[in-house]
Amino acid sequence: MCARFTLTAPPDEVRSLFRYDDLPNFPPRYNIAPTQPIAIVAIFEGRRRFLLARWGLIPGWAKNPADLPLMINARAETVAEKPAFRGAFRHRRMLVPATGFYEWQRTGKGKQPFHIRLAADLAPTGLFAFAGIWETYLAADGSEIDTAAILTLPSLPPVSQVHDRMPAVVMPADFDRWLDCRGTTPDEALRLIVPGVRFDLFPVSTRVNSVRQDDEGLVVPLAEPVTATEPARPADVATEAPAPSPESGEGERDLFGAPVVVSGKARTKHGASKRS
Repeated sequence: MCARFTLTAPPDEVRSLFRYDDLPNFPPRYNIAPTQPIAIVAIFEGRRRFLLARWGLIPGWAKNPADLPLMINARAETVAEKPAFRGAFRHRRMLVPATGFYEWQRTGKGKQPFHIRLAADLAPTGLFAFAGIWETYLAADGSEIDTAAILTLPSLPPVSQVHDRMPAVVMPADFDRWLDCRGTTPDEALRLIVPGVRFDLFPVSTRVNSVRQDDEGLVVPLAEPVTATEPARPADVATEAPAPSPESGEGERDLFGAPVVVSGKARTKHGASKRS
């Protein structure tokens, strides 16, 4: 999952990459946490706009948000099907400007936080975009609040050494197609965030554990980065996996590189024999 991230790029640099019409001024953020306002970029009234949204999506149909879990992330594997997310994914996709995110690795001495950044050759300025969805929630008293969630994927090395999920990234060349909810179908949108990007992991201070801490010292590396030398892709994983067995369905991978579990009933339907 993604539960903390950073946006430390200057406003002009963010506007240059995301090409929105607005001229917002905002400070660097080194420890953005759930329920706080986050910067998002979305198509609003036909234009690309910079907006602020509560991090934690509230579906439009919710009667009492207090009865719902805090939905800061949406799994890419199920976002098109889950009732809480499918409407927003089809009609309200957005981008979340970021310069990194945090995950924690269990050690014998507790949990070590890492600041995780997109590989320098993919994000020369350090700025990139998470894939996200947003929803405007209309409360019973008539007030409105824009809310948002970040999409996640099964993690790849080296992130998988720390956590089994990572945020989905949209590359600049795909910004237009991702945001175009009329011209890009949900299936096509999912193909824009198939994992294949590379991240570098930097161990950082445990001060980041406190949401009250928000300064540049939080992202200062304590050691050399952990890096992935090659961009691992789902196709590569599938090629190296064992040949699928008609009994178990092992070896099959979905769009995101995760194993596909095929039931016995489904295998029989497709002609696979079952042992007596």
